Amino acid sequence: MLIGAAVAVALGVYGKVHDPRFFSVNVAGFSSPTAVKTWLATLATALALFQFASALCMYGKIRGFAPSWIGVAHVWSGRLAVLASVPVAVHCLYALGFHEYQTRVLLHSLFGCFFYGAFVAKMLLLTRKGLPGWVIPVAGGLTLTGLIGIWLTSALWFFQNNGIIF
Repeated sequence: MLIGAAVAVALGVYGKVHDPRFFSVNVAGFSSPTAVKTWLATLATALALFQFASALCMYGKIRGFAPSWIGVAHVWSGRLAVLASVPVAVHCLYALGFHEYQTRVLLHSLFGCFFYGAFVAKMLLLTRKGLPGWVIPVAGGLTLTGLIGIWLTSALWFFQNNGIIF
């Protein structure tokens, strides 16, 4: 848990003290780099919500629905969610940095640091044996909470101000 907290703090400090250097995360077919980031964040969030639903199946919280493939789908949806989030995070961290000039932007910066710290902690906890049964679900819930916070303070804002555009 301390390593995850250290990652979150390190990202925040780096984002705050370095000089942002603008570069673009642009993909053909999208109207702007912000649209690319918005849709990648939305993809990551949708995959994370699938992670939540598949975890409920794996832990027996959704009765009568636990197909044999759910564990594999859970792992791969998590990998794809993180993969989709990395270009967004890199752009936010290096090109924009950590800011607090608006409440939404401050929350977005905090959620971003929290998400990656929680993610690192969860991945490290997965390698530990003998943990109480509640530890991994709580770590996953915290990771999901961070990503939902990121999405609410960025992609939702973009959709509300620009419509659903590509």
